[in-house]
Amino acid sequence: MKMNKDLRVKLVFILGVVILFSWFAFPLEKRINLGLDLKGGMHLVLRVDTANLSENAKTDAVERALEIIRNRIDEFGVGEPSIQRQGEEEIVVQLPGITDRNRAIELIGRTALLEFKLVNADPEKLKHSAEGNVPEGYELKTYMKDEEEAQLLIEKKAVLIGDAVVDAQVSFDRTGFGEPYVSLKFNSQGAREFAKITRENVGKQLAIVLDGKVHSAPVIREAIPSGEAQITGSFDLNEARDLSIILRVGALPAPMYIEEERTVGPLLGQDSINSGIKACLIGGALVLLFMTVYYFNAGIIANIALMLNMVLILGALGMFRVLLLQQQVTLTLPGIAGIVLTLGMAVDANVLINERIREELRIGRPLYAAIRSGYNKAFSAIIDSNVTTLIAAFLLFQFGTGPIRGFAVTLTIGILVSLFTAIFVTRTIFETLIAMKLMKKIHMVPFLTNTKFDFVGKRKIFYAFSIVLIIFGLIVFQGKGKDKYGIDFSGGELQRYKFQQVVSIEDIRDSLKEVGLAESTILPFKDSPRAVAIRTFEESSNKVQEVFKEKFPNNKFEIMGIEKVGPLVGQELRKRAMQAILFALLGILIYVGFRFKHFNYAAAGIIALFHDVFLTIGILAIMGRSIDLLVVTALLTIAGYSINDTIVIFDRVREIERTHGRKASLGEIINLGVNQTLSRTILTTVLTLLVVFALFFFGGEVLNSFALALIIGISSGVYSTIFIASPLVLAWQKK
Repeated sequence: MKMNKDLRVKLVFILGVVILFSWFAFPLEKRINLGLDLKGGMHLVLRVDTANLSENAKTDAVERALEIIRNRIDEFGVGEPSIQRQGEEEIVVQLPGITDRNRAIELIGRTALLEFKLVNADPEKLKHSAEGNVPEGYELKTYMKDEEEAQLLIEKKAVLIGDAVVDAQVSFDRTGFGEPYVSLKFNSQGAREFAKITRENVGKQLAIVLDGKVHSAPVIREAIPSGEAQITGSFDLNEARDLSIILRVGALPAPMYIEEERTVGPLLGQDSINSGIKACLIGGALVLLFMTVYYFNAGIIANIALMLNMVLILGALGMFRVLLLQQQVTLTLPGIAGIVLTLGMAVDANVLINERIREELRIGRPLYAAIRSGYNKAFSAIIDSNVTTLIAAFLLFQFGTGPIRGFAVTLTIGILVSLFTAIFVTRTIFETLIAMKLMKKIHMVPFLTNTKFDFVGKRKIFYAFSIVLIIFGLIVFQGKGKDKYGIDFSGGELQRYKFQQVVSIEDIRDSLKEVGLAESTILPFKDSPRAVAIRTFEESSNKVQEVFKEKFPNNKFEIMGIEKVGPLVGQELRKRAMQAILFALLGILIYVGFRFKHFNYAAAGIIALFHDVFLTIGILAIMGRSIDLLVVTALLTIAGYSINDTIVIFDRVREIERTHGRKASLGEIINLGVNQTLSRTILTTVLTLLVVFALFFFGGEVLNSFALALIIGISSGVYSTIFIASPLVLAWQKK
């Protein structure tokens, strides 16, 4: 690309100003907004069940529920909560820093229908009711009286309900052991009705029923004109406080169910941060070392660009947090993976440029002319290959959930930043050093120069090999049944615990059998022998925690995280994942077809992408891994990345066609194009795999399958580019 040198210098200067502004204009704590998977907290998708409501009540039930939930959370005292409506009947709630999961769920999801019902004290009717003969208009209830179960026959129709309550506060019993209870205050209309009820029913019991459960049934001693009442029971202080909050802000207009839950404890969040930083440092150090050793002074310039990439990505996240107040961009654990991955992918442009410069120097061009020609010739391939990755990132953002969107954001920022630094920053540094006579030559280690492999001639062997491997892998995948998908797509619950002392898998499995969870999948953490993940196909976290307390009383455990996905949400996520993959492949097909003006180029590239996706799924199945949202994220990333190699080769084939004309057959041109770009193809793959392996070994348990899928897919990508996509162009070319 031709651009005035002074303009490039100005752009790089502006870049420096942006970096300084990004890092020093905002306080440290405001630079980056961490996602819940890093700082801990809860992500809930709630569905309001409006099936039994009238048409008029359905229209505003979700909005009323949203407002009530917001008021409850505000009273609870959660910092920076996010509460938003999603679709027709869903509400998304995010609660940063929440550690008491059960308490939060109880507070948010409790309907809190408060009813006052009169008790029928006739012993004969109570006896007949206990035998199964409940009179019309009554119901038999059990409640705790003096720490013993007792039965009550109460009227079905309430004489007063909770919408008359205007205030509810925690008070303490001054006559007994100071136990907490909830004191209620009615509005004026409720006070009049309550006074009338108590005046007309002196000597009778009045049951106080909350969500169908009798909490107390005091005897009315006298009329109560004050408009005040009490709810007593075996409350601890937190239960009494939460009940007072719920009653104070009102009952939900309809029952509500948790369709999706992702709870991350502070321990797992901190572990994720530590693992992500470690993977970044190790992966980055490997790339910097390789570039320095292989390209010498040109490698050092590329390394400067890579370090600028890191600073700019973090700076951009900081600016977005301040500027986009209504829709903050958060750094998630997959987002950290995106940063790590862009380190490897950013090298691609630098390697492509350096290899082009090497070719120009080899044919005898002066250094300055070689650098200028190298950048100009590499430009179109760099743009084409990065646009396809941006297509995949865009669709990840459209169809992904919070953490996946975090990956899409950092991947997009990383691609745009690396384009700028590779094309403008490094070229400006090259030209400045040459002008100052500080660089007179470039030294590069020779690698795979002048190769003449016949890739096209062996294409049928590789076609057959790929077909057999893909079919075998997909058969294994289908044979796994319900285990082929993670909880994201099949529903269920994934629980992560960390014990103080190591517990054997056999002991955990035996304890789960006792509570009917024999079919649970138990997965030990590779990097922590005291941690374990348990997958069940039903909501069972309370059962698991109770049996752990019973079976391992001297071995305390901490909840690292709990993920729960309902079957309907799982089906929806699976549908959206399929749409994302298909739309990504369609978008890449259209773009490649448009850029190369030939359908056979685009179709060959897409077949290679399907090859990589299916091969990755099959090998993951063979290795016993399931497909979840993070794996789908990896598949889309593979699609965007794999086409890069294909586009570079296609770009070279197109260039050779222009220079050779009819002097060579298409098969010879394709072989020549693959051989000329072979060193670049292998180098970029190796460098990207360096950072992905760092992510696999040091990125933590959560990202392990994600990194493994990338390793398989990237390896498959370089294979399919050389042995599948390129020969297919020849196979479909018109005679």
